[in-house]
Amino acid sequence: MSRSLSSPPPSSPVSRRSVLATTAAAATAAVVAPLATAAPSHAAAAAAALPDGTSKDKVLVVGMDGLRHDVIATANAPHLTSMMANGTYGTSLLYANPMAATSSGPGWSTISTGVWPDKHGVRENSFAGKNYGQYPGFLARLAQVRPQLSTYAAVDWKPLDTQGTVTPGADAKLVLDGDRDGYTGHDATIAAETESILRNQNPDVLFVYFGQTDIAGHNSGAASAAYRRAIEVQDGHLGRLLAAIRARPSYAAERWTVIVATDHGHTDSGGHGGSAIEERRTFVLAQGPGIAAGARPADTRLVDVAATVFRQLGIVPDPAWGLDGKPIQERSTDPFEALHPVLAGRADETGIPAGVLGWTHTAPSGWSVVNSAMGTGGVSEWRGWAFATDEFWSRTQRDQHRELNVRSRGVFAVADSDEWDDRASSGPYDSTLVTPAYAVAGKSTVTLGLTTLYRQEGSQSARILASWNGGTPVEVKRYTSDVVSQPQSLTLNVPSGAANVSFRFHYTGSNNWYWVIDGVKVTTG
Repeated sequence: MSRSLSSPPPSSPVSRRSVLATTAAAATAAVVAPLATAAPSHAAAAAAALPDGTSKDKVLVVGMDGLRHDVIATANAPHLTSMMANGTYGTSLLYANPMAATSSGPGWSTISTGVWPDKHGVRENSFAGKNYGQYPGFLARLAQVRPQLSTYAAVDWKPLDTQGTVTPGADAKLVLDGDRDGYTGHDATIAAETESILRNQNPDVLFVYFGQTDIAGHNSGAASAAYRRAIEVQDGHLGRLLAAIRARPSYAAERWTVIVATDHGHTDSGGHGGSAIEERRTFVLAQGPGIAAGARPADTRLVDVAATVFRQLGIVPDPAWGLDGKPIQERSTDPFEALHPVLAGRADETGIPAGVLGWTHTAPSGWSVVNSAMGTGGVSEWRGWAFATDEFWSRTQRDQHRELNVRSRGVFAVADSDEWDDRASSGPYDSTLVTPAYAVAGKSTVTLGLTTLYRQEGSQSARILASWNGGTPVEVKRYTSDVVSQPQSLTLNVPSGAANVSFRFHYTGSNNWYWVIDGVKVTTG
């Protein structure tokens, strides 16, 4: 669809930093598929000169600040819609405090570095505690491991440059001040210069940022016509970049990936920084070689942007980088992911919208839940181990650290004595999740890997037990303090004569907190 990309009258400049202080603060890419027609490009000033690119694999990352993905469908956004049809589109929820605020500093740090705030250290917009030395942005990482690549960055929220979040490592950069001058004009300038570079030079990797969606959200709210208009304008900028890629003389011999992502959402009335679902909404949208068309994965997270960039360039991350992300086309193999078709809507929970399907008591094939010692009554969703999604479980009660379950993906297992006790019950919370039996004959060791979010209180207990050849379970690990969504690894020696082992996750409590496990994987050595 063609339409004019002339900018709307600029709103009064709003400093995202001051707003947050008061509120709490590709279709391209693959560009193998046909791209929607873009509007005629504006004349651009002379663009920065880049070194000549060296790769046929090329990546454009487009950041759109504060873009709530559920509003895209109500806006006139043909290029984003085309990318959704021709690429993979994964939505997810962010953390909240005390891990980090749903604000731009932590959000863009997560996107750029590929790790969560507990690693990159940015918890709000002061950037205090940033740890980019250990966890640099993907452009800085590329400068280390593939310095021959030609890279470019353009931003108009200045901290992304001055704080070292995005631009370090870029061969050339454009840095404008949207807080001072307004984002509408500077977004257009970024679009024009990037378009010129794509048409007339040979870049390999680009990161460009557009900020007006966030300002429109603050000024008018995410439910407003002004917010939808800001999405439409930025969609037009995206269309120009996609058209410029297709217009490249060398396009037929290149393999382009385009990724679009946002750093946080917005409330309907405007604002972010807190723990509301609308503030936590994020997405990663990607189109390119090897990325499925029309896919809507449930296991995508915001940390996946950097990992996808590396995959599309043929770079295998060093484990020492400590990335939390995975390429957007790579699916989780966790046994709980098979439960998506049986997820149900609310039963006793009252604060979760009826249309949110996100829990079940049905265990994966080969798994079981033992509730023989479980009390009666309580909230039915949480009577014993259940299987749930982040969207469903974290809605049960805000600001009790359920939002910190960042390293779980898709469906996870949860034992929640706190939520269970929100209705009349009698007896203890006592439930055991049992794995299948894994073959260990002839092996010297067996390793149980998983991700855990555990919150300790009072006399509750969380134990992992091992049963060899179906014998009496033996405790092999006990949790006695909080574990905030961390990978765990437990290696055991295989007893002589053992042919198999199964593991049990035994949780007891009395209106205490909860235990989450995900990513269970058993290997032998």
